[in-house]
Parts: sequence; C-alpha cells; structure tokens
Amino acid sequence: MDAVVTPFSNLRKTEAAELPRPSREEAEAAVRTLIRWAGDNPDREGLLETPKRVAKAYEELFAGYAKDPAEILAKTFQEVSGYDDMVLVKDIPFHTHCEHHMVPFVGVAHIAYFPSEGVVGLSKLARVVDAYARRLQTQETMTAQIVGAIDEALKPRGIAVLIEAEHMCMSMRGIQKQGATTVTTQFTGIFRDDPAEQTRFLSMIRGFSSR
Repeated sequence: MDAVVTPFSNLRKTEAAELPRPSREEAEAAVRTLIRWAGDNPDREGLLETPKRVAKAYEELFAGYAKDPAEILAKTFQEVSGYDDMVLVKDIPFHTHCEHHMVPFVGVAHIAYFPSEGVVGLSKLARVVDAYARRLQTQETMTAQIVGAIDEALKPRGIAVLIEAEHMCMSMRGIQKQGATTVTTQFTGIFRDDPAEQTRFLSMIRGFSSR
C-alpha cells in the first residue's frame, strides 16, 4: 500500500489558534510563578527582569507559529534548463523545543526532492525547517510537516527528509544519556519506490556531510 502524504495544512491541527492569547503581563506573571515553584525568589536582583526576558525570548524561540510555509514556498522557478535530477540541501541546522518537556532538541535536517513543476530557491527549504522548528515539536511530526509542505507546494516526483537531533529531555533529565542521536526519515514518490534512490540520498549525505 502506498504511503499517504498528509498536506502540511492538515498536520497538527489544534484549537490553539482559536484560544485567546494571554497578555504579556500574564506571561510574565506565569514566569514569576515558575521561579517561585522552582524554589527561588523572583524579587531578588538577579531575577527581577527575568520574566520580561523570558517572554521576549519566547517571541523569538516560537516565532514559527506566525510563519506560513505556503508563503515561503510560493515562488518557484520553471526555467531549469531541463534539470530533472535530485536537488539536495543538507546539514540545515535547527533548534526547537520538545512539546512534552519544553526543553530543546538540536540537530540538522537533510532535504532532497526530484523537481516536477519547477524548483524553489534553496534558502526557502531552510526557512521551512525554521518555520516548523520554532514551535513546540516532536521530531516525528516535524519530519512529516516538512515533507507535507514541500509536497503541497512543489508537487515533486519524490521527497526525502532525514532529521538527526539530540534531545535535551533525554540528555539533561530522565535517563540522562548525553550524545544519543535520534534519526527520523520520510520518503515519497521516487525515493519510496526505488531503494537505489534512497541509497543515493543517504550516501550523498554521509559522503559529503560535515558531521
């Protein structure tokens, strides 16, 4: 049975967008509560400005909720002089936050596709990774979201996405195993149907990767 690529617009749909967003003051008050719960005094000198700093940092760390991958990938280029082979962008760095513990996981994404209805600017693929990374995430969902966005925008003949990341929720807490790497992949079209193309994709990553 063929794998089904879920359009990115249908992935991780929640009612979050319909919920009223707390004010900056409410967010800062929540940080003060967490500081007290952790056992410290939010009124001591070193922590007085921390709630404001945390709220400001969250605006940057979770800016992906305000980004639309469809807009990022909207502009394509049709004149590619007949090029129809793999396009690969590898070692795209990212940092995101685990939705289960709200601690970071950090890694790289590798993205390849076979053009069908044109190509997209190479930096746009990195921007799509960033748009999804700057949200509360799981690595599995992020992998599928990237594939779905590319598939919906470009209609390529095949997509390959591989993400490698170290999860701080596993390194800093719980089992505390530093250096363990989680790898997720998703293949569509040519990459799914032809194992040789999967092998070529993986060899291009490993043969020329800086990691």
